[in-house]
Amino acid sequence: MQLHRNPLSLPDGRPAVVTVGSFDGVHRGHRALLDRLVREARRLGGTSVAVTFEPHPRIALGRADGLLLLTDTAEKAELLAACGVDHLVVLPFDRTLASLPGAVFVDEYLCRRLRAAVLVAGYDHRFGHDRIAAETLASERLRIVGVGPCEVGGRAVSSTAIRRAIEAGRLQEAEELLGHPIALTRRP
Repeated sequence: MQLHRNPLSLPDGRPAVVTVGSFDGVHRGHRALLDRLVREARRLGGTSVAVTFEPHPRIALGRADGLLLLTDTAEKAELLAACGVDHLVVLPFDRTLASLPGAVFVDEYLCRRLRAAVLVAGYDHRFGHDRIAAETLASERLRIVGVGPCEVGGRAVSSTAIRRAIEAGRLQEAEELLGHPIALTRRP
């Protein structure tokens, strides 16, 4: 996997199949999304691209009070590479990026810079300060592929649910939702 920090474009010139998120923990729900991303890219003869942010958006916006990050950028990159992602794009998250409308972010960063042909998005993902739904962004040049929610043992998988399990000392439950061991550096 190639790591890029705020690129103007990807080097290989193939059509990009892109997904966007914090991917904190790269849990089972993320993996369902990433599996679909990689399958779509292979089907198109394209390249799979995960776009994430540094720092975490809640930190950049001053809303990180009590936030337990499940992975740092290096751990996240290792987990994403293990999922078969071709490129990881790390965008610097600040108030300027946060202030962009969703359609502008998708047009500028995904379509123009990364040449996205397909956007793979989770069922609840929203873009930009206006929180626009992915399905409203479909156009002649950008196809949207939606991925539904993920459950394990009847529990919805999310970074928030995993954080709550860790904070409550339910480490086995957290690891079940993650789908991999909690990093030793993250154990309470």
